[in-house]
Amino acid sequence: MGEYIIYFQGKIIGGIYDDRFLVKPTQSARELMPDAPLELPYQGAKEMLLVEEIDNKDFLAKLLTAMSDELPAPKKRNKK
Repeated sequence: MGEYIIYFQGKIIGGIYDDRFLVKPTQSARELMPDAPLELPYQGAKEMLLVEEIDNKDFLAKLLTAMSDELPAPKKRNKK
């Protein structure tokens, strides 16, 4: 696991791994960051996109909103 998992509107969109903000490689993320490198968050994980514009709050809001529309709703947990 990474250092932090990042949720947006109840959905996992990425995380902070070794001081890198990585997001799932959704179609909208690829379109908004066409030159973003794919990186491994940790050994054995799927590749994720490196977000380099971490100081641009308008870009981040646009990115997370676009990604959220593509990601599945969280699964409901069974209460015991």
